[in-house]
Amino acid sequence: MPDYRRHRVPGGRYFFTLALADRRSDLLVREIAALRAAVARTRTLHPFRIDAWVVLPEHMHAVWTLPEGDAAYSVRWALIKRWFSAAIPPGEDRSASRAAKGERGLWQRRFWEHTVRDDADFARHVDYVHFNPVKHGLAASAADWPYSSFRRAVARGCYPVTWALRDEDAGDFGEGEASAE
Repeated sequence: MPDYRRHRVPGGRYFFTLALADRRSDLLVREIAALRAAVARTRTLHPFRIDAWVVLPEHMHAVWTLPEGDAAYSVRWALIKRWFSAAIPPGEDRSASRAAKGERGLWQRRFWEHTVRDDADFARHVDYVHFNPVKHGLAASAADWPYSSFRRAVARGCYPVTWALRDEDAGDFGEGEASAE
């Protein structure tokens, strides 16, 4: 069995990718209220700052900053996944191993994380998050995708509303080492 070792930095910043087991699904955007409720409930018990987030039909990316002295991001993701799954009526296809363990079949078992190293790395990953709907052809611009923190970032003066139009140069946006897809 593989030994998954995660890099943990108390109070650190992290980039994450999580995906549904069925990569053809639109469940995350169809059930966005359940996902938002799961995140809010988790943040009540285990606070964290959302620096950037995008929810696509079957996967999502996020950049978080954890509280000083806290590196328990896995606990937070487990709760989000559990509470989201509990809000969704059963009926998805499950593998024999998931059925034998009494697991739902909504999520891929693991998630991908990257510890953000510095301010430039942070900026690349936040850009990657916000550009993702354009990259996948879901929106003509980052501002057009409703399930993203992009508009909040525009309101804070971090981006112009016209940033990342589909016809512009897409740039790097973390595609190299940090690509999680």
